[in-house]
Amino acid sequence: MATYNKRGYKPKNKKEREDKVLEESTTAEVFDSLDEKASKTEEFISKHQKTILGVVIVIAVASLGYLGYQNLILAPKETEAAEEIVFAQRLFDDAVEADTKKMKDSLYTLSLDGSRGKLGFVGIADSYSGTKSGRLANYYAGMAYLELKDYKNAITHLDKFKADDKILSSMALGAIGNAFLELDQMEDALGYFEKAAKNNANNFITPKFHLKAAQTAIELNQIAKAETHLKAIKNKYPQSEEAKRVEVYLGKTQALKK
Repeated sequence: MATYNKRGYKPKNKKEREDKVLEESTTAEVFDSLDEKASKTEEFISKHQKTILGVVIVIAVASLGYLGYQNLILAPKETEAAEEIVFAQRLFDDAVEADTKKMKDSLYTLSLDGSRGKLGFVGIADSYSGTKSGRLANYYAGMAYLELKDYKNAITHLDKFKADDKILSSMALGAIGNAFLELDQMEDALGYFEKAAKNNANNFITPKFHLKAAQTAIELNQIAKAETHLKAIKNKYPQSEEAKRVEVYLGKTQALKK
């Protein structure tokens, strides 16, 4: 650093005096520029004060509105929906445990439509669509319709089901695949089985959907794709029940290649 920058230092020659004048001039220009920018900023704020204030108010109102909606509307609705779905779930569980098809169908229908002044899954899904229980109602409704062989309604409700629960979301995707399979829409079925297999890798359901995808691919004569799914079971889930059947299906794919 040059010595003439030190406080109280006096330039010794013409060169140092010129440098000092240049430095002071440059510093003055910098401050003038900053003053000019500050002045323009103040001028802008003054000119657009109402607009800026309006934007601030809108943001504040939106934030308060969101908090109000969460606390005053959504939270009570969540509680109400959770209470409503209990009755329909009980009917669904009873249907699963029922001994006869007639009884099963009757209970599944009641779980969908409601009874004794209580909403069923369809009503809950419609009335509480923004809540967790409302979304869950779509899952149960889809499964109930699947059991009742109403495949189009099953697809409609299962497709609306959105959740963070990876197991249930995978089950929903697989169930849509089953519905398309029953409607003889094999390509759609295969697509959903593949989505279900990829959605959340786990030992419980992933091999099941790999096998479903493989079986459907074989029906569509998509042998390479079928083998990909079968090898995924063999290599990644060798302890699964599905792994016990892999060699049979691999033998079938080899025969279809000839």
